[in-house]
Amino acid sequence: MADITIVNLNMLFVRYFDSVERERHVPLGPLYVTSALEAAGFTVDFRDYQMHEAEDPFSSSEMLRFLADPAPVVGFSCMANLLPFTLLAMRDFKAAYPDRTLILAGVGPKSVEQQILERFPWVDLIVRGEAEDIAPRLLAVLRGGGDLATVPGLSYRDGGAVRHTERPARLTDLDAIAKPAYHHVDLPRYTGFGMITSRGCPYHCTFCSVAPIWDLRSYHRSAEAVVDEIKMLHEKAGAELILFQDEFFVSGKSRVMRFCDTLERSGLKIKWKAFGRIDLTDDDMMRAMESTGCVEIRFGIESGSDRILELTKKGFTAGQSVDVVRRACDVFRRVDAFFVWGYPYETTEDFYQSVFQMVSFRMMGARILPSLLCLLPQTEIYREHVDTSRLEFAPDLLPEYMITGHEVSRHAHIEIRAEHSKVFDFIREHPDIFPGFFHMGLETNIRPKLRVLQELGFYPASADELSEMESCGAHSPKLDDHRSIATTSDLVGGD
Repeated sequence: MADITIVNLNMLFVRYFDSVERERHVPLGPLYVTSALEAAGFTVDFRDYQMHEAEDPFSSSEMLRFLADPAPVVGFSCMANLLPFTLLAMRDFKAAYPDRTLILAGVGPKSVEQQILERFPWVDLIVRGEAEDIAPRLLAVLRGGGDLATVPGLSYRDGGAVRHTERPARLTDLDAIAKPAYHHVDLPRYTGFGMITSRGCPYHCTFCSVAPIWDLRSYHRSAEAVVDEIKMLHEKAGAELILFQDEFFVSGKSRVMRFCDTLERSGLKIKWKAFGRIDLTDDDMMRAMESTGCVEIRFGIESGSDRILELTKKGFTAGQSVDVVRRACDVFRRVDAFFVWGYPYETTEDFYQSVFQMVSFRMMGARILPSLLCLLPQTEIYREHVDTSRLEFAPDLLPEYMITGHEVSRHAHIEIRAEHSKVFDFIREHPDIFPGFFHMGLETNIRPKLRVLQELGFYPASADELSEMESCGAHSPKLDDHRSIATTSDLVGGD
């Protein structure tokens, strides 16, 4: 028997009224941890729930069938949108296997570890931080009967109290980390091949849920290591398009130019997508990226209002966005412009400044991807502006990044399926654990703005428009053969 079963529960699964959009992306995070555990001498039973074929993957019976005969320790990895499903699945799993030790990991439980352990006794342990360092030490303690207090980055129960050990220091030499355990998965079966060139972002954007996970510090892989991994994915999996998932790919001109030069000298003919940053991107860099296969650059614009940009600590102005996006549209096959709307302090004037910029960028040829503000607990905007007693749940509307797959998406609204209503009842009962599913100012702030965006074609307002949508935003492995002006946004995005 293996020492640990690791199950990936991160999925891109969207139901529409007459179809299902499903993309299977290589689960990098859990595979990195698997490599670290195997390097430490442990045996890992890795299972990717994305690959489970079932008419309804969100049923307890399917989850239990998928996890039959697990190891003594079972680790569940999820993001925030599937945290409710994961917790309920762990409850049913614990009932079936009461002797197993259940670990919750991934970004889903970030900043709500205390509440989870206080309320859900079936969760035994929560891992916080980079698990390549934590997981081998934890398994050694569990196997040898040691003291959990000696394991860094761990949240657990000690008698009637919840304890949190100090997080370990960040891993600074990313080239020294073993590559993901690709041998545990059938790579050609995946439709999306992601990769990271860095971990962390030093910017303090108040709405961002990613940078706080990495303590607002960034470390990078060498260009040579990244290109070597691209070559492996191309040769072993037939990957033709690489999705650079890290928000800080464009961390400086010299680093980007070094990567482009290394990729060009490798002779690899590969297409790739990456995030850019308005105030760190120039013409030389964009031309180098495009000439080495970058077919899509993604900018987090977030607002067309300088007031909102200042309040959210973006670090650039609306004027700078216009200048860079205009020039990017002349270089790349596709330019994605991400906007966030529905800030609790966003006035009507602020909102219309964003709308004006969105229309302008659309006319330039950029794809516009507006997203309703997601109030996740690790963000500064949540800490400073959210009173959980004022949070409102709308059974017909979720922020894009919180689509779970249980609901049916219809024309920018959702319908909750009767068989999955208990999941949303569970969410309603715990707004402080699942605030990303809730809103502030639903009737005064959110719905009026949504109607404007629908009228202008940024959200589908008809079945015909819905059928023309692309799923998964800029993280989609799909690639147009020609540039087209986007007229609708996606219902879900990547993180």
